[in-house]
Parts: sequence; structure tokens; C-alpha cells
Amino acid sequence: MNAVAFPRRSPRERAVVEPPLNQRIALVSGGNRGLGLEVVRQLASQGMTVLLGSRQLAAGEKMARQLRREGGDVVAVKLDVTAQDDVDAAARAIERDYGRLDVLVNNAGAFFDLNDRASTADLGQVRGALDTNLLGAWRLSEAVLPMMRRHAYGRIVNVSSGCGASGSTGEDCAAYRISKSALNTYTRMLASELRGSGIVVNAVCPGWVATDMGGPGGRPVADGAAGIVWAACLPTAGAVTGGFFRDRQPIDW
Repeated sequence: MNAVAFPRRSPRERAVVEPPLNQRIALVSGGNRGLGLEVVRQLASQGMTVLLGSRQLAAGEKMARQLRREGGDVVAVKLDVTAQDDVDAAARAIERDYGRLDVLVNNAGAFFDLNDRASTADLGQVRGALDTNLLGAWRLSEAVLPMMRRHAYGRIVNVSSGCGASGSTGEDCAAYRISKSALNTYTRMLASELRGSGIVVNAVCPGWVATDMGGPGGRPVADGAAGIVWAACLPTAGAVTGGFFRDRQPIDW
């Protein structure tokens, strides 16, 4: 019998092996309070091991202990996304302790100021917003992508905002809006680069959520987190990449 010659796959075309939920490792930046904490809770309830990233390790450990009491497999990680040393140390620890990372939720965000205007903005605040909301996600994604590439599987969710959409006409929150708009562009570029690799990249707007940053009057935190968790758990079959979503529905960039 003649041997059957199978075509050689390129690295971008390798077959994707989707790990079971209870074997997936997830990292959530800004995970010790508000929206990030609820994302950690919901991912842990799916059976994942969730690494709760927090600028202050003590604050992260406090919340991780609470979630473990609820039955979740949650571990605190010191992670300031504006500090390259923290990012690199977190990536090394994940590699050492778990050997893989399947889900990254770039949730850490800051500099939401309703009085911030483009004509009078403090450029120091603008730099801070870009460093946290854009470059923080960029640093962290670059640091963990080698692990995702090695297993040809990954879900990267960038927590964005509809106020960063190109069609948004608001005048407030200038630094925040611009940083989220840049994050949207980064999301699309990274998704395009990784298309076919098994690594899916999307942006999610959680809507106006009642958190310390969003203030009172917003929707329940659990509702905002649900769309992020949905994007983090997209199945391999038919998974969308390079999209912008709110409540699982596509929205305009």
C-alpha cells in the first residue's frame, strides 16, 4: 500500500487542541476589585485556575482567599501592568508553575475623568492613561504570547469602552477615550497577525458598570463581566477574532 502524503502545516495552520475548562489557566489584570474581581470569580466558576493580578499583592491575596472560600481555584499574582519588571516576573512565574497560559484578560484600567477635555488635558494624565490602558495590555500580551503560541491556543480579551469608538462624539474623558481607541486599534492589529494560530483576540465593552471607577448608577458588575467571560471562553469552532463586542453582540469600532 502506498503511503499517503499529508501536506505539511505551517505554524499558523497547526491543528488547535482546545484544553478542557478545568485545565485552563487564566490571568486577569486589575483583578482585585470591581469588574476584574467579578471576571475572576466567573472564570473560576467555569473550572479554570485563575491568576488574580493586583498591583498590591496583599490586596490580591485577600480577594483570592475569599474566592477560594467560594470554591474557586484562584491565586494572587503581583502585577502592575505599567512596570515591565512585574510583567516579566509574572510571565516567568506562570511558565514555571503552570507551563502554559490559555486566557489573558487585559482588564487593568484607569484615568476615567469626566472633567478631562482635549483642549485642557494634563498631558501627564494622558501619558498615564496610555501607559495603563494601552501599553499595559501590550506589555502583558507580548510577555505571555510565547506560551500561547507553543500550545497553539489562547484567548486574549482587551477590556475596552464604547467611548473609545471612532464614531463617539463625547467631549469628556479625553485621556481615557483616546487610550481606549488606541487599544481598539491594537486589538485589531494583533488579531490580524495571529489569525489562524489558534489565538483569538477581541475587545469587549462591559458597558457602564457600577464600580469605583464607573461610579453609582451603572449596571450590575456581574452583567458587565459576563460579556468578558464569554469572549474568554469562545470555543474553537467558529470563534470570532478581531471583533468588538458588548453583551456578546458586535458593536462598531
